[in-house]
Amino acid sequence: MPQLGETVAEGVVTRWYKQVGDKVAADEMLFDVETDKVSTEIPAPVSGVLTEILVPEGATAKVGVRLAVISEGKGEAGSIKPAAAAPAAAASTVSAERAAVSAARGVDSVEGVRLSPAVRRLFAEHQLTPVDVRGSGRDGRITRDDVIAFVAARGVSVPRATTAPVGDVRQKLNAVRKRTADHMLQTWRNVPHVIQAVEVDYHRIEQARREHKLTYLPFIAYATAIALQRFPLLNASFEGEDLVVHGRVNIGIAVDLNFEGLLVPVVKDVPGKPLLQLAREMNDLAQRARARQLKPDEVKQGTYTLSNSGVYGTLFTGALINEPQVAILSTDSVRKKPVVIEGPDGDSIAVRPVGVLAQSFDHRAIDGAYSGAFLRELKTILETNDWTQALTA
Repeated sequence: MPQLGETVAEGVVTRWYKQVGDKVAADEMLFDVETDKVSTEIPAPVSGVLTEILVPEGATAKVGVRLAVISEGKGEAGSIKPAAAAPAAAASTVSAERAAVSAARGVDSVEGVRLSPAVRRLFAEHQLTPVDVRGSGRDGRITRDDVIAFVAARGVSVPRATTAPVGDVRQKLNAVRKRTADHMLQTWRNVPHVIQAVEVDYHRIEQARREHKLTYLPFIAYATAIALQRFPLLNASFEGEDLVVHGRVNIGIAVDLNFEGLLVPVVKDVPGKPLLQLAREMNDLAQRARARQLKPDEVKQGTYTLSNSGVYGTLFTGALINEPQVAILSTDSVRKKPVVIEGPDGDSIAVRPVGVLAQSFDHRAIDGAYSGAFLRELKTILETNDWTQALTA
């Protein structure tokens, strides 16, 4: 089982493309694996004959567990062994495994079609069936966006939040939420968090972003990458008791999955990317994260994380660090406020778009003075850079 993310410990084999006795070519797609972060096709590492399948479809296996055997000679066709043959695979029938996997993911079915809880709720609200909606997800899976688009085409709005149930409802955490919960609990226990914040005047950014129909986030990511190069101890991770300061600046962007959990796709090598290219990459990663179409490499090697709650109107957020990284920056809502402007002729008051940037940092790695100096540098870049020129570069 390959490693499909820095915090992923196991995966589900969802499909075998070959059967025992089939010839396999190197780099030919051999099987599909799904985790709480990605669903991806895994190629064969060598050419040969598939002689054994140790983990059947629907079974869960730990990272590093052997899934199959490919004989590089002619080989004799072996038989499919049950999941119990692998140390981490569950000892039950394939059908029972699939049911357990579906329950763990919070996935159920309607008329034999597997659906997520969000899609099932929308189907119930609008009295739909899988026959009504064409799926755009993997293998034709119906996504929440598919249902929203179908309902919108009929002229009916879909609520963002779900209706409160009548009475208490016991609900198990889905796989994404469970993994997020475990990771956050571990981070809270292990990391001494400290939070610092600055107010930023986005006046210079406002006109430039409106001309190109951009949000504030790519500007913040662009400026953060510049500031991290000047304060490299924040672009770092802990490995045991050692602080590893990274040479690359790879920024993770926390993406909300319709209130069902978070994924953190990573934009690699942010310094040097033109601002418009950075904006396009961030938007593409966010869209594919929500559609569960990320590739394994797109959730790896993050060195610093941005968390954006501002779209919901938040004032100040103290985010939990994405361990083993040592810092995370929260971007909150931007509001028009009266601001004192200092000039050669004295002070004046102007209405400016202002928002809070809050950094949570690991006090084992740095002290407050270092974090404060980084935030001051970030604020200066955002408030003084020529963003119109940056967009045309």
